[in-house]
Amino acid sequence: MKYLLCIILFLNLTAAAQVPLQFTIAGKVSKPVIVNMESLKAYKSISLDSMVIYSHLQQRKGSLKNIKGVLLKDLLSKVDIIAESPKKLSEYYIVCTASDNYKVVYSWNEIFNSETGNHILVLSAFETNPAKTEKGDIALITTSDFATGRRFVKGLTKISILQINE
Repeated sequence: MKYLLCIILFLNLTAAAQVPLQFTIAGKVSKPVIVNMESLKAYKSISLDSMVIYSHLQQRKGSLKNIKGVLLKDLLSKVDIIAESPKKLSEYYIVCTASDNYKVVYSWNEIFNSETGNHILVLSAFETNPAKTEKGDIALITTSDFATGRRFVKGLTKISILQINE
């Protein structure tokens, strides 16, 4: 009986440790969209050789190499977002959630009406320091941030499109 219990416990822990290979776009959308590695291939891919990850104190935390991803704004532009008018989109914000429940917030205008939107990548491939174990294969990062680690969402599981005061 002890062995059976150990096997069941091991299988549960293994299942819980699996990393996300897809994420959901939900919230103020006509219907939720599931994005996986295969569907990311339909978008224009951006490649970077490497980038340094800095903490909020501007201290080097690590680096990413052989980076591939797509712009977040390209993904969101294909989603049917519910809005009374284009003017109302200025009231919208986007919450990107990681598998460990870490959250990063962007405003609609930050993504679609500023240069920052050209630097927010949903990563489909990247290499990191072998000593570190990243929390998922799909990640999100803003490459133009000074403290790049602050908005590095490892193990992206959900993107919520929300409206203030609702």
